[in-house]
Amino acid sequence: MSRGFISPSLSDIPCYTATEIARDGVLLDGKIVHAVAGKAWDDIALGSAYGTKSVLSIPPGETDGHPLIKEAGLLEERLGWKLSCLSSVNSRYGAVKIVGANALNRQLGLPRSRSTIVLMDKFTLVPLCLLDGTDISAARTASYATLVLERLLAPRQDTSVFLFGAGPIAEKIVLALDRCHGERVREVLVRSRTGDSAIRLALSLGEKVTFAIKPVLDNRDLGRCDFVITASNAKAPVFEASEIGDAAVLHLGGDETPPAHLERALRCGRVLCDDVAMVSRRGSQSLALHFSRKGTTLEQLGSLLGIGSITTILDSSEIGKEKPVHITCVGLPMLDLYVAAHVYEALSGVTNDNASGALVAEATQ
Repeated sequence: MSRGFISPSLSDIPCYTATEIARDGVLLDGKIVHAVAGKAWDDIALGSAYGTKSVLSIPPGETDGHPLIKEAGLLEERLGWKLSCLSSVNSRYGAVKIVGANALNRQLGLPRSRSTIVLMDKFTLVPLCLLDGTDISAARTASYATLVLERLLAPRQDTSVFLFGAGPIAEKIVLALDRCHGERVREVLVRSRTGDSAIRLALSLGEKVTFAIKPVLDNRDLGRCDFVITASNAKAPVFEASEIGDAAVLHLGGDETPPAHLERALRCGRVLCDDVAMVSRRGSQSLALHFSRKGTTLEQLGSLLGIGSITTILDSSEIGKEKPVHITCVGLPMLDLYVAAHVYEALSGVTNDNASGALVAEATQ
């Protein structure tokens, strides 16, 4: 049996905890994850990496008897109970990520969302390892921000970023922007649901990044920003269409973008997705909801309206000239696969042509 394969016995499968993954602070470094995601996008374009995503939700009535559910009406965010399964393969590996999420978990002192990843050999489907995928998920989501800034806002050298959200994904976004594009970012304005979490984020990261992090309580400065990222669990739009200018919007959360802004982008700008079908079928983000509320689907009308793939910005310099640009990302399973494989190779010592060790060495220079 070649190196990297293990016994199919569950007792022999190595398990990598969040503490082990985060121990040296390098494995999920934003610059490394950006490079790993870049390889994933190349293979997605070639058709050698592909996957699917399913989301199971429960009817509201099933939770009525839970002692915490009485608080749901007081939440300023979506309850967001869901059980998701993301499956993907590339030329060497297969992976399944299981995600459980519920906003009421916060009242129990638990994270809103937790992920577990099973990494397998692609041909035999023998499990290679089990990984805590929560930080991996946040890091791969942050790579969307570094990708968009690199490709869509490439000419700008003094970028102002407005970030909605101050949770784990927001933290990874700030750190990744600094590692990949710190010299091009002037400031990141952070607005959160409570305001306190934005202040905590700014204080915790202020000395770790090269640009200014400014917590804000309103959208007064939104119109002057070049790049807007929504990474919250809001259950209603977090800005009004009149508050935003021609900034590129990267939508990573729920129902955060107002219909008027989407209509403007559809009419005179560009609307993109990481995967149109997956965004449509998930049905919980503003773009998909915009169509379902009209009695149709994004998947049915997307191509007719010119809604394309985020990969368009990888090989076209024309996208940024059409404003505003709105990008909705559901989170591709293939990105989880590539980051999980990178972590597995680095922690287990398994060698691969993807050269995880070289990525780590480069990022620490």
